[in-house]
Amino acid sequence: MTENTTPWAATPGTGTLPPEAREARDQVTVRLPAEGAYLSVLRTATAGLAARLDFTLDEIEDLRIAVDEACAMLLAQADEGSSLQCEFTLSRDTMTIAVSAQSRLGQLPAKDTFAWTVLSALAGSVDSGVGPDDRVTIVLRKSRGQTGSG
Repeated sequence: MTENTTPWAATPGTGTLPPEAREARDQVTVRLPAEGAYLSVLRTATAGLAARLDFTLDEIEDLRIAVDEACAMLLAQADEGSSLQCEFTLSRDTMTIAVSAQSRLGQLPAKDTFAWTVLSALAGSVDSGVGPDDRVTIVLRKSRGQTGSG
């Protein structure tokens, strides 16, 4: 993933990282074919990593569903034969998940859809961006004890 699409990239000209990146404990990257058959791998990785942060069972399930929904949005416009990349950043009590795919359209997901509403309800915050070569990224951030979008 390039610096332009990484949610924790240094602020241009300052060399400083946002607080969640400075206190990050672990970073895990999973890359797999951009096909729905592989989404169970990301759901399982999400659950396992959220459990490491002592998220509740409900929070873990919310994250699993949110990752699945974000991936479905990306797969709808992913280039055939491309890869889906998921970067998990774990800090003391927050998980940031950046899911990206090479897109044939290079368009941000619409924020006025039911799918975006589901993402916002399940994850603490949701954002998206388009990087170089039309790589679309959806970023989910959830902290322990955090409900809904906030």
